[in-house]
Amino acid sequence: MPTELPPHHPDRFDEGYYQRFYGEGGAHDPVRIGHLATAVHEMAAWWGVPVRTVLDVGAGMGMWRDWYRAHHPEVAVVSVDVSEHACATWGHDRRDIADWRPPHPFDLVVCHSVLQYVDDERIERAIDHLATGTRHVLYLELPTANDLQHTVDADLTDMHVYRRTGEWYRTHLRPHFQQAGAGLWVKHESAPMYELESLDGDHRCA
Repeated sequence: MPTELPPHHPDRFDEGYYQRFYGEGGAHDPVRIGHLATAVHEMAAWWGVPVRTVLDVGAGMGMWRDWYRAHHPEVAVVSVDVSEHACATWGHDRRDIADWRPPHPFDLVVCHSVLQYVDDERIERAIDHLATGTRHVLYLELPTANDLQHTVDADLTDMHVYRRTGEWYRTHLRPHFQQAGAGLWVKHESAPMYELESLDGDHRCA
């Protein structure tokens, strides 16, 4: 992979990228994603959110989509990715969330390890597009600057990304969502939550 390419360049996400970060011993595999998808889906159910539609942004190897097909085949899943290789190999629509606004909201939006690759000129637009596409719940995972320095395993993690603070992300997500923890963000006024379920202390009833 040519390291001179900027983090957001689509050509970075080629076959070598997936072999490096998602091959044997990589950070994610179907079993681990299965645990995560189960937890996210069941938390939505706990909040009374029926997950009938899912948008998977940056779908990669399609593990979220495949979990839904196996366990909840009645759920309609749209999977998108910026990588030509990922789309051709795992059957996604080729979309860049920074440039593409979802045409309608989805009950659940998954954005797993994506926003750290979006450049500074387009990151706010990407967040706005995620908010537009989310009817109820967003699952968001990405490393912050602090994570990259103190938390992640540098041997398993792509370190060639844009580094932003957690507070930067929270500031731009709060106008749209309440942070519920564990990567879950609930769209304002979309689901009833107890005050202490929200980490932000900005409780709004549905």
